[in-house]
Parts: sequence; C-alpha cells; structure tokens
Amino acid sequence: MPAIQTDPNRMTAGERRVSFSLASIFALRMLGLFLVLPVFALEARRYPGGDDAALVGLAMGVYGLTQALLQIPLGMASDRWGRKPVILLGLALFALGSGVAAWAPSVQWLVAGRAIQGAGAISAAVTAFLADVTRDSVRTKAMALVGISIALMFALSLVLAPVLAAQIGLSGIFGLTAALALTGMAVVAWIVPPEPAQQRDAGRGGLREVLAHAGLLRLDFGVFALHAVQLAMWMAVPAVLVQAGLAAGQHWQVYLPAVVLSFLMMGGVLFRLERKGHLRAVFLFSIALILLVQLGLLALGHQPSVWAAAALLCLFFTGFNMLEASQPSLVSRLAPAAHRGTALGVYNTLQSLGFFAGGAGGGWLIKNQGASAIFMACAVLTLLWLLLAWPMKAPAVAGPTRH
Repeated sequence: MPAIQTDPNRMTAGERRVSFSLASIFALRMLGLFLVLPVFALEARRYPGGDDAALVGLAMGVYGLTQALLQIPLGMASDRWGRKPVILLGLALFALGSGVAAWAPSVQWLVAGRAIQGAGAISAAVTAFLADVTRDSVRTKAMALVGISIALMFALSLVLAPVLAAQIGLSGIFGLTAALALTGMAVVAWIVPPEPAQQRDAGRGGLREVLAHAGLLRLDFGVFALHAVQLAMWMAVPAVLVQAGLAAGQHWQVYLPAVVLSFLMMGGVLFRLERKGHLRAVFLFSIALILLVQLGLLALGHQPSVWAAAALLCLFFTGFNMLEASQPSLVSRLAPAAHRGTALGVYNTLQSLGFFAGGAGGGWLIKNQGASAIFMACAVLTLLWLLLAWPMKAPAVAGPTRH
C-alpha cells in the first residue's frame, strides 16, 4: 500500500487517475447525447411522421423516461455485481440505441432508438464507483470534474451540432454518438482502474433504507428541482436572447463564456469553503443564487438586455455547477457504503424525472402562459427547495485513508 496522503485535501495520483477516467466516460456519453438536442426538433421533421409534433416530442423525451425507470435497478445491480460490468452494459445499450436511431427510417424508429439509448442508465454506477475510490475530503472535487466535463460537453455541442447537422445530418450525428459510446467502453475496459474488491461482494441494495433516509430524500428532491428548473428555463432563455437582439446562431457566444467563468467562480469558492467546513452555507447560497436568477429573468420583461441576460446565465451556471458537484458527493457520504449504488440510483431517477417534468411543464407553460410563467414557476419551485434544504446538516468528513 502507498503511504498515507499527508494533505487530506489533495487528491492522490490514484484518485486523479480514476476521477479523470470516469469523467471522460461521462464526457463521451454526454457529448453524444447533447449533440442531438440542439438540432433534433428541426431535423426530425425530415423523417416520415415528422409532421406529428407529439411524436417528435415523444422521441425527444422517451430517453428521460427509460433513464428514470432503470436508474434504480442498475444502481442496485452495481451494488451486487460490481460497477464496471454495469457501466459496460449501459454503454453497450447506449451504443445500440444510437445505432438504431442512426438507421431509423421514420420517427417511430427514432422513438425506439432513443428509448434504448435511455436504457443505458449508468449515472448511478459511475458516481458510486467514483465515491468508492475517493476520500470524503476530496470527493466533491472529484464530482466537480464530472460536472465540469458535462457542462463543457453541453457548451461544445451548442457550437458543433449545427455544423454537424449540415454536414452529416441527424443520422450521422447518431452514428457519431454510437462511436463515442464504444470509445467509452474502451476507456472502461483499458484505462479505468479496477474497482475495490469488496464492492463486488456487496449485498442486495437497501432500497427501503435509502427511501427512509430524510437527508437523502432532501437531496433527491433537490436534484429533481434543479434539473426541472434547468430544462424549463431553457424553453424560454433562447427566445429571451433573440428578443435581446442576439441571433440564434450566436447564442454560444453567451453560453460558452458564462460556463467557463462559472467554473472559475466555483473553483474559487466551493472547494475553499468546503475545506473550512462551510459546505452547508455554500449549498444553500447556490440554491438562493438559482432563485435570484429566476427572479432576474422575470424582471427583464419584454425589453431584455444581452449583457443582463449573460450576467444572469453566468450566475445560474455558477450555482448549478456548485450544486452538481456537491449534491452527488453528499449523497455518497450520507448513504451506507454497501448501498451507494442504490442511493445514487434513486438520486439519478429523480434527476431524470426532473428533466421530464421541466421539459413537459415548461413546454405547456410557454404555450399557454408565456415565458414569464416559466420563470415564476421556477422561482416558486426553487424557493420550496430552499425551505426544504434549510434544515440540512453537512456530513462529517472522514479522516485520511490509504489509497
């Protein structure tokens, strides 16, 4: 065994290796997913059945539904049979679904491909694996690497998707997505270090124990609210930027700097204050920041400014990224070690349901009530989250361990 790490707040070489390799799996998978989102609704119209908006919407949203259905079973499976086998299975399903969608001759087959893609629900297994091999004192930092990889892939997809759609079409993008998933499988097989042996022998997932834990339930509601707000507000934000005078093809000029600047702000605040024992304060402040952004977007009204919208989006990404890093870290620390996959399965199920609720609810609100109703609803949901999160207590950080 290597020597005990002298600085408990600094990652060991092994922790850095596994964190970057697991973050790369998320990045490859999420890039494949995000590349489709900016162009799907427009490109799907070219397929037979593409004139049915409800069917196109189903093809878009069914991914989240199958994700929600399978996060818990696959998380429990990773507790019992190991993380790597479940991750490889999930990536194989994602690649298969991407292949079906690339071949799809109609929107109905796109629905089938997207459903199979969603069945590759590996988020719980990957984050549980990351929790297994990192110490409490650096786990938020490790989770932040995953969050950063996801946010960067989202920003990159906003730039690449229109170009790729023009060159290779939607089917070509799905083919690229399949290739990215297969690359992720190679990373798991040959680059990701072996998982701890004791995790392969873990008992059955304690779903009842996880669902009875007040602290975990509070975090489950939080991830539901965060992603419902994220997806709902993005039903209206592009229109706000257009109204402010920024053409749709130029929106990345706001998104990309806002994301990068938010990373710098997160790095300067989150990790430093967590080391000083102020994680609860940072967590509640981040929720309050999301609430402030919704109220700010509501106040922009009918004459928004690009600079004001950009500033609000930077604040949103800062709060969002801090919560994306801290929430799964808190789940992994609150959950019993043998049931981390189960706990993170429930957590990721609520995340997927948040995507579904935000998309469906945001679409209904903007159709019937307008953009202001979306920001008001998001503000109310975030305020409720802040009130429910207020009693939280950050778990104690365990001392340094051997790695």
